[in-house]
Amino acid sequence: MAEIGKGVTAGKLAISVQKRLTRAQEKVMQKLGKADETRDAAFEEMVANFNKQMTEGSKLQKDMKAYLVAVKTMHDASRRLQDCLADMYEPDWFGKEEMDALTEDTDTLWLDYHQNITDKSLTSLDLYLTQFPDIKARIAKRDRKMVDFDSARHHFSSLQKGKKKDEAKIAKAEEELGRAQKIFEELNVELQDELPALWDNRVGVYVNTFQGLAGHQEKFHGEMSKVSLFSWTFSAYSVLQSAVTNGSDGDLPPGFLYKVKAVHEYAATDGDELELNIGDDVLVLAFDNPDEQDDGWLLGVQESHWLQKKDISVKGVFPENFTQKV
Repeated sequence: MAEIGKGVTAGKLAISVQKRLTRAQEKVMQKLGKADETRDAAFEEMVANFNKQMTEGSKLQKDMKAYLVAVKTMHDASRRLQDCLADMYEPDWFGKEEMDALTEDTDTLWLDYHQNITDKSLTSLDLYLTQFPDIKARIAKRDRKMVDFDSARHHFSSLQKGKKKDEAKIAKAEEELGRAQKIFEELNVELQDELPALWDNRVGVYVNTFQGLAGHQEKFHGEMSKVSLFSWTFSAYSVLQSAVTNGSDGDLPPGFLYKVKAVHEYAATDGDELELNIGDDVLVLAFDNPDEQDDGWLLGVQESHWLQKKDISVKGVFPENFTQKV
């Protein structure tokens, strides 16, 4: 059985070598102009478009992956800078908890941005490109079968034109020609149907890829602008600086933000409101629950009362436009 297997393998190898030799001889004859070559200008244009499409798609895939690497690098750099700011920001400073929350939110946005591009843009592009290797292999096979067809055609023609005709050889050559033509034409028809459709499909793929990427970018930058840790940190540091500047002895009420001076009188109409007289200095405080703050209203305590009593139980809300920041 082993000997039989070796014989079959050797036979297949011999046939393969003979095919390659025959194709090489046919190509040489065609290049020398001693044999005509089957040509299809329309198909050649399809192949040129296919190669262009495959090159462009591969470049887009490569650049998309490079962009994702850059996003990852920017995320890492942003995280390190955020961690540095968080470490520098002392635990008892105003807004420490908010800073930690913003750091976490920012990190999540970067992760989501990277994942969305990977899942919805790169993955669809990868799927689109998976069909190219198979089609490329079939184009190469079609070219080989075309050479086989030309070789069979020329061999059959030479036998027919020979002075001594061998009908058995002619019949066998005709049979081989029919078989070669059938294989070539089947591949040719399949590719003529597939290549134009694939070429047209590229537009939709590119549009979806770029629209998806633009949408992810717009969403990311929009959300990032809402949780910008760096602009928030600048505001927080400004509050701290204001506390240092406005506090003569550094003894300020809890939640102090900044100081304002009343430029109009305001008569309190409710128990939680603060009475204002022109010239009053008011220490503005942070709301315990930011959701309770109404637009245009501040919470504060009279500076004179605080300096005398060190008590903020009499704090109240007042209209912001009745005061001026000092």
